[in-house]
Amino acid sequence: MAFLKTILIIILGYYLFKILARLFAPKILNYAAKKTEAHFKERFGDFANQNTAKEEQVGDVIIDKRPAKKRSTSEKVGDYIDFEEID
Repeated sequence: MAFLKTILIIILGYYLFKILARLFAPKILNYAAKKTEAHFKERFGDFANQNTAKEEQVGDVIIDKRPAKKRSTSEKVGDYIDFEEID
C-alpha cells in the first residue's frame, strides 16, 4: 500500500508541476528577457551614440570607396564564329 501511495504522490507532483509551469513560464521568461535587455543596454548602449558627429579628429583614418564602374553594353566584345561539323 505504501508503494502505491508513493507512486500516486509522484504522479500528482508531476502533473502539479506541469500545470504551474504552464501558468508561470511566460511570466518568468518575460522577466528574464527584460533583465537581459536592460543588461545589454547598460553594457552596449553607449556605442550607438559614440562618434556620431561628422567632425574629423586628428589621426582619424578615412577610407573612401571608389564608385563602381558602369559597364556599357555597346562595347564590341568580339566576333561570333559559327562552326560547322564535318561528317
